[in-house]
Amino acid sequence: MRVRKKEERSGSYGEPRTYDPEFRGPLYKRSCTDVVCCFIFIVVILSYVILGLVAWAHGDAKKVAYATDSYGQFCGQKNTRNEKKTLLFYFNTLQCANPIVLTRLQCPTRQFCVSKCPDRFLTFIDMQKKHRADKSQWQYYQQYCRPDFNDPLKPASEVFRDEDCPSMIFPSRSLLKRCFPDFNTINGILALQNKTTFFDGIGNIRNVTDLRKGVNGINLVLTTRTIGLKVFEDFVSSWHWILTGLVLAMISSFLFLFFLKYTAGIILWFFVFGLIFVVAIGIWDCYHEFERLHSKPGTQVSIYDIGFQSDFRVYLQLKQTWLAFMILLCILEVLILLMLCFLRKRIQVAVTLLKEGSRAIGFIPHSLFYPLVTFFLVSICISYWIVTAVFLATSGEAVYKVLTVKTNCKHANETCDPKTFQSTNVSKECPGAHCSFAFYGGKSFFYQYVVIFQLFNGFVFLWLVNFSIALGQCTLAGAFASYYWAFRKPQDIPLHPICTSFGRALRYHTGSLAFGSLILSIVQTLRVILEYLDHRLKDNESPYAKFILCCLQCCFWCLEKVLKFINRNAYIMIAIYGENFCTAARDAFMLVMRNVVRVAVLDKVTEFMLWMGKLLISIGIGVLGFFFFTKKLPLQAPTLNYYWVPLLLIVFGSYLIAHGFFSVFAMCVDTLFLCFCEDLERNDGSLERPYYMSPKLLQILGKKQAKVKEA
Repeated sequence: MRVRKKEERSGSYGEPRTYDPEFRGPLYKRSCTDVVCCFIFIVVILSYVILGLVAWAHGDAKKVAYATDSYGQFCGQKNTRNEKKTLLFYFNTLQCANPIVLTRLQCPTRQFCVSKCPDRFLTFIDMQKKHRADKSQWQYYQQYCRPDFNDPLKPASEVFRDEDCPSMIFPSRSLLKRCFPDFNTINGILALQNKTTFFDGIGNIRNVTDLRKGVNGINLVLTTRTIGLKVFEDFVSSWHWILTGLVLAMISSFLFLFFLKYTAGIILWFFVFGLIFVVAIGIWDCYHEFERLHSKPGTQVSIYDIGFQSDFRVYLQLKQTWLAFMILLCILEVLILLMLCFLRKRIQVAVTLLKEGSRAIGFIPHSLFYPLVTFFLVSICISYWIVTAVFLATSGEAVYKVLTVKTNCKHANETCDPKTFQSTNVSKECPGAHCSFAFYGGKSFFYQYVVIFQLFNGFVFLWLVNFSIALGQCTLAGAFASYYWAFRKPQDIPLHPICTSFGRALRYHTGSLAFGSLILSIVQTLRVILEYLDHRLKDNESPYAKFILCCLQCCFWCLEKVLKFINRNAYIMIAIYGENFCTAARDAFMLVMRNVVRVAVLDKVTEFMLWMGKLLISIGIGVLGFFFFTKKLPLQAPTLNYYWVPLLLIVFGSYLIAHGFFSVFAMCVDTLFLCFCEDLERNDGSLERPYYMSPKLLQILGKKQAKVKEA
């Protein structure tokens, strides 16, 4: 009866693999899989390359590298009239004090290229008053006026109307090749020549305090720039120590994985029994507090009588609260003990597989450096995506808009042509209006489809990144599978398992890896679109639409996690048997479901161990770096503006290095587990069908390996 139930259970999740006398690990004789998807993948890559070339032909990197003045000319570009004028100057800085300018760097005022930013405060009216006695005032002021303007005695009202010159200039400094007022260098009102009011150039009398309030955002950015320069100086002074810390993190990660075969069981059981002990102390403490409050007056009040209180300390004065805590902790303690009793053997299997993974890393140590290959491939994908996106964004033509100081002009912000602007009626209807450069866009055939090209750019980027990760997982799975299915270790392990597995995955299974990556990329693209819709419709959507959008985001997030799990196991089966993606995903899923409890235990145990390792390494290296940079160690540390700059880099870099090492180890453990499950189904320990698992696993499972009798 028990045998029949076991057969029915295994049949509901597929039939186990039968014994194959010729199977000795990853198959060498295999054929190409998912050829159609491979062909589509190659076509998409070629199309992606063509898109990059077309974007490079239509785009212009100078639009990003150089600032653009009101005439659409680049500042600082060689062989132009602005070659020596590398900075952009804004006529009316007050109109630039808004978030749009800080992000798009486009200000609704006239802009000219200058060779240097102003270093003094001066108004146009004061300059006119001093012009007869001091000609140098106009010579200095003229470089911030329109290039063809040369009349310092023109009435100020007409100058400001036509925007021939700015109404005033301020001490400024450059940020992203643009001049912004530097009020940190202005000594209060005295720097403004003891004047508390000034004319802003558009018909308003402004106070100096209003000016400072108007440019708070710009000052914040400039202050951040100063801090950024200090941070950069700290990085230059301490980069070799940062590199030393990262090397220590790499050595620590390797040692942690190497010694895991000796300490995995100790760490895990220490944590389990420590948790039981801590919960028991909590139960005793709750009971003690309950007994103390039981006879105390005023503690007999029910929680329902006092209602909701914002100060939660009130509830700690009630014995019912401690009774509830004690009951919850007792339930938790019982659950932990029951899990420990029923899952004890499976926990031992998980710990043994962790130790076996550590031994596999020891036999194939160069596998720990394979994440560098994945990092290199992903870096290429990111770089190509950014460059293509930038060239696509700059593929438009210069668009000019009508700018005017009057707010009631009906032609304001209309598209115009600077060559024919003077012949139109706009300048007559709106005195002082001018045709100024606004942004890059236009209605060209190529630019009309830029949004579609950007979507294609983003989708292919996700596909290539997921393919690079899938290639790494399949490569590592093939190498560690060859370790498990080597009957005599290390004699039967291939000479170069990583290189062999990499070539095999790339030669035969590019289509399968591309297929799995494509499915995951589609889901990720839909998630990005949902996030974009949620951001755009945040203020306008109804509660029902918001609820539906939130549910969709949650569903696609869960779907992405499930697909990553299925793909990971499918790549392991592809690396071993050379199956196509769908077959491998089905076989891997069925194998996991037939061992679902073991999978759950192994996953949590592995996740806990690796989390402990990452935490230990990053915090340990961080504490060591803290003592070093605060000069509490007998070593010569550099003098820094902010010691937390290299410290954060070291901690973050140590975590990334540990994550890279441990991702290889996690892939190793997952591969060994699936091989272990296959081993249990294929073999029985006889001379004809011997187990490939380690003697420790045989001992835990109560299995025996048949031995050849000596003659």
